[in-house]
Amino acid sequence: MNNKQGGVIKVIVVGVILVALVAGYYYYLTNMRKPKGVDETETASAVEEVLLRNLDKNYPPSAKEVVKYYGEITKCFYNEEYTEEEFKELALQIQRLYDDELIANQTQQQYLDSLKLDVKNFKDQGTVISSVTPASSVDVETFSKNGFEWAELNCTISLRTGTELSRTEEVFLLRKDGDGHWKIYGFALARDNG
Repeated sequence: MNNKQGGVIKVIVVGVILVALVAGYYYYLTNMRKPKGVDETETASAVEEVLLRNLDKNYPPSAKEVVKYYGEITKCFYNEEYTEEEFKELALQIQRLYDDELIANQTQQQYLDSLKLDVKNFKDQGTVISSVTPASSVDVETFSKNGFEWAELNCTISLRTGTELSRTEEVFLLRKDGDGHWKIYGFALARDNG
């Protein structure tokens, strides 16, 4: 009888040790996932995400994708908080999507001043951009003229001021540059054909 009790006690002791080891290992794994001082919930802001894109290596492959990325940057300008340095970086990033002729229409300082005023007026009205939605790829009209390839597409921009929602349609004209990249040549409000 003594032998049976000793065997049961050994099984219980081994079981307790195994449970303690499993619990200790679980604790170790859950606390080793993050280094000291780093918050796991910390993610890059929308501004940081946009600025992290290297356009030299990862330029949008289609006219639609150029307008989509333009929309992401535009939402950062009008919806997000950023430093003065980030503002300038955003402005330079969006200009990399523009055709050289569009950029040549004003000096860099005129562009920055105009953009800053536009953003300020927008924010003063309490308006935010809810979404920027380029037309589907099948709705992109491409054509050749004067030795260049061109693309034209509509884009819907949804705005919110307080609880009031509104939409605007813009037409983007893009021209393919010497590197085969679509560049924004210009944009304007779409005409209402209704």
